[in-house]
Amino acid sequence: MKVEFYGVRGSTPTPGRNTVLFGGNTSCVYIWLDSGHDVILDAGTGIIALGERLVRKTSDINILLTHNHWDHIQGFPYFKPVFQAKRNITIVPGAIEYADKDAILTQMSGSKHPVKYEHLPADIRLETNIEVMKTFKIPGFTVQTQKLNHPDGGSAYCLTAEGKKIAYVTDNELNPPNKATTTWQQWLDFIADADMLIHDAQYIDADLPLKLGWGHSTFLEVAKLANEANVKNLYIISHDPARTDKELLREEAKLQAKYGDIFNVYCAREGTVVDLAKPMKAIK
Repeated sequence: MKVEFYGVRGSTPTPGRNTVLFGGNTSCVYIWLDSGHDVILDAGTGIIALGERLVRKTSDINILLTHNHWDHIQGFPYFKPVFQAKRNITIVPGAIEYADKDAILTQMSGSKHPVKYEHLPADIRLETNIEVMKTFKIPGFTVQTQKLNHPDGGSAYCLTAEGKKIAYVTDNELNPPNKATTTWQQWLDFIADADMLIHDAQYIDADLPLKLGWGHSTFLEVAKLANEANVKNLYIISHDPARTDKELLREEAKLQAKYGDIFNVYCAREGTVVDLAKPMKAIK
């Protein structure tokens, strides 16, 4: 099982000289198996570059969305496979709290986009009947879900395949100021013994208490959770759009100094490929 980060930034894309190392595209992670099966997690601007790769294939595409906030769907209108006639694309929306399950499509409607979603030649199916299921299957993977602690709702995913477990948990506030939708213990149970945890840590402690309730976690909270859950590899995602490469390197170094002898911990970098058959190595 291999994992590639196509977008690791939260909230807004951030091109520029201060974000070159970690990347400025918003959330998109691609997982593929030796069997040829694959899955896309979120459709931020990172999915645009992924589309350049997948447009050369003919296989079905499965996209799991955590939620409908714009940084998780904004790349979809520029994802080239949607313009391929008869290309099968299935989208699973997260367990959001509103009726607009189709926001990834309707962003291409009205005056918001010149090409309307009804005119896309691909065969696009929105699979809303499994969005709130605890467990379901897509080709090659068994998928478990857990509701996020995030404004407007959403879903985290655990994917199991080839004897490996990946937990994708973004955007998520581990210690929200009000009653948590999912408790700390429930998160521990959900991600327990994961070969890889990909978790949002958009904040540092100095960002609080101003941003309490905004739906994100701190670096220290996420590392503590990973340690308690016996996670083997932690990749932090959804980097704050104002966080520079130097600042991310500094936060990464702090976590590696504290936890590096227990598990591997990195701030996710756009373009990094991780081969979970070789969990100690990240390939650039």
